[in-house]
Amino acid sequence: MDHHPLLAHKITGDGSPIVLVHGFPLDARMWEPQIAALSRRHQVLTLDLASFGQTQTATPPTHLEDHAFDIAHLLDHLHLDRVTLVGLSMGGYVALCFAERYAHRLSSLVLANTKATPDTPEAKHKRDEHVALVEQKGVSALAKALLPNLLSKAAPEKLREQVVSIMSAQPVEATTRALEAMRDRRDTTHVLHDLTVPLLLIGSEGDTLMPPEITKAMKQAQPDAELVIIAGAGHLSNLEAPDAFNRAIGAFVDASAH
Repeated sequence: MDHHPLLAHKITGDGSPIVLVHGFPLDARMWEPQIAALSRRHQVLTLDLASFGQTQTATPPTHLEDHAFDIAHLLDHLHLDRVTLVGLSMGGYVALCFAERYAHRLSSLVLANTKATPDTPEAKHKRDEHVALVEQKGVSALAKALLPNLLSKAAPEKLREQVVSIMSAQPVEATTRALEAMRDRRDTTHVLHDLTVPLLLIGSEGDTLMPPEITKAMKQAQPDAELVIIAGAGHLSNLEAPDAFNRAIGAFVDASAH
């Protein structure tokens, strides 16, 4: 993008700052359970990535690095020097791009239900199929197609409806550009190797998109990382197992501060 927007955002609570970066195709509303819990002891910053949620842009980003730049721009605007950055799924891809370019802005890093390796040829083909689906039938069709891989079979119907509602509200072009950006993303495993701040890796047993083996492989790249595998939950572990997710981040941030 030629112009980097000031991302729509919300700040809740006081204390050491935690920045939450949402997954795809979602927005900051996915973090409501985290805002309520983490803001009791920390300043929680949620944001809508460019062209998602309330952040309106003329042209959606075409690279994940653009989103990382936008977050740095927002931190400058808010006079936040160093933060704990939490990224889930696509948000994890963005967080790794941020860590690569702005490591000095991190006090710690949390990567949840994500990976550092690029798409396989099969995954790239699936992204292209999803782009075609969105262009032909809209984002709601993609939302329904993605849902079985985002939540476990045990997830309550109300949560399923909430997730589909948030996804279906995202613009077509933002969704297709994000699919292409994820398809074309680089391998960022070297970022894990080079990381000098505390790292927490979160996976979940019921995640079929990012199985626990993928999360454990990331720890091999950074052996000092803390590893938490949440029982039962699917890909959106923060929504399906919020108590376990919040405990893991709260304990990690508190320990990292000492």
